Amino acid sequence: MTLPSQDFVSRVLDVVAAIPEGMVMSYGDVAAAIGSRAARGVGQVMAYYGSDVPWWRVVRASGHAVADHEARALAHYRGENTPLKWSGEFFRVDLTRARYIP
Repeated sequence: MTLPSQDFVSRVLDVVAAIPEGMVMSYGDVAAAIGSRAARGVGQVMAYYGSDVPWWRVVRASGHAVADHEARALAHYRGENTPLKWSGEFFRVDLTRARYIP
């Protein structure tokens, strides 16, 4: 697997760091914000370099949190009053109300 360039990494992390509390962007939104269509590249950046930025503010296009990190993300969403939609015990971010567009 080829990792993204350092320039791409820096640009992605800058966008994610600027997402306000209670708001989110999808991987595709982050890519578009830096003039790219590489949503999967954004996912790679977040997986390898995203631990020092608010990673929970980057969600799948469906509004679902990062797989296998839902419980940790939920704690952050509750602390930031991020709008959520619930279906039984499952949740996703309400993108209509919480999507951030820089």
